[in-house]
Amino acid sequence: MSEIEIRPLGFDSPVARTLIRAALADLGVRYGGSGDETPVDPTEFVPPDGDFLVAHLAGEPVGCGGWRSHGDDTAELKRMYTAPAARGRGVARAVLAAVEESARRHGRKRIVLECGDKQPEAIAMYTSAGYERIPNFGFYADAPGCLSFGRTL
Repeated sequence: MSEIEIRPLGFDSPVARTLIRAALADLGVRYGGSGDETPVDPTEFVPPDGDFLVAHLAGEPVGCGGWRSHGDDTAELKRMYTAPAARGRGVARAVLAAVEESARRHGRKRIVLECGDKQPEAIAMYTSAGYERIPNFGFYADAPGCLSFGRTL
């Protein structure tokens, strides 16, 4: 198995945009519509107030994830995605760990995320990584099926 390489990349870079479009398409299949209507500004993912990371296998971009500020000491996880061909190879866990480390490095003490109930594999990964249910927040706080999670870094 190839080693997973994770590198920071601008949220609005062509590679990141391609992965984000794929992530939204996947969410669109699960939930309908565009997949996620949450307002997102690419500048929110620029250190020290955020970061966006891309995972590569054999030099090919196969996954991504980022964080943006959610208050003074909290990070919000956004746009976690692994390409179908790379799933089951540890990419998502590696990206999650790298996102958490980046947030920690930039002074965040906690990380939170929104997820939907039609993403059982994501829910399983987050709970096995120590995330616990928290009160819903954000754009989808009142939407049916919204699940929010958080974890101390």
